[in-house]
Amino acid sequence: MPKRIEVYSLGCAKCKRMEIAVNTAVQELGLDIHVERLLDPVELQRRGAFSQPALFIDGKLVAAGVVPSVDDIKALLTAEDGAGKGA
Repeated sequence: MPKRIEVYSLGCAKCKRMEIAVNTAVQELGLDIHVERLLDPVELQRRGAFSQPALFIDGKLVAAGVVPSVDDIKALLTAEDGAGKGA
């Protein structure tokens, strides 16, 4: 299971959907993990994401510019390596 979940979100509609989907997936899986909200666009680009929203699991970029479904996020969170198959 992942140890760290981060969502880059500046509050746009797509970003809000990402935050809700991630939090729903975490809750449905019964994980006791805080979802951190990232706000620094320079940090986002430094970490390889050039669109928002972006989802990082254990520091690995797994989605950017799209909002994965709750089921897709759950699959990413339960993947053997904890970080899914990539962005």
